[in-house]
Amino acid sequence: MAEYVNNSKAGFDYEILETLEAGLVLKGTEVKSIKTGKASIKGSFVKIINGRPQLIGATISPYQPNNTPPDYDPTATRMLLLSKKQINVIVGLAQSQGLTLIPLKIYDKKGKLKLLIGIARGKKKYDKRSTLKIKDSARRKQRGLSED
Repeated sequence: MAEYVNNSKAGFDYEILETLEAGLVLKGTEVKSIKTGKASIKGSFVKIINGRPQLIGATISPYQPNNTPPDYDPTATRMLLLSKKQINVIVGLAQSQGLTLIPLKIYDKKGKLKLLIGIARGKKKYDKRSTLKIKDSARRKQRGLSED
């Protein structure tokens, strides 16, 4: 399983409660572009529009900039492939508890590109500070052990 794109900021900004896997509807050149690492999912999110999950705000740069069709949009909304049951669970959680759907990473599974979606709750500023304090203390403890 090769991981091509990672949303490293998601773990800091959100408390991830649950994850699920979705397929991506892409064009051939977009697949090549993702596999070469020319994509970003920072600041993007998943939204259910007309009963269909869509990835909004992700940037997939053209594979060959000089050979790109003139109508290509790197930030276009992309459809996600989920079962009806998964869509109903997502809609229920997002509406009832006010949770957010964020993309965590894009990876390869049996030759197909998959998107790992996190069902998350946004962290408050003090939660982020406490996370930083915990990481810092663990880092200091590790340094103290390694210096001995």
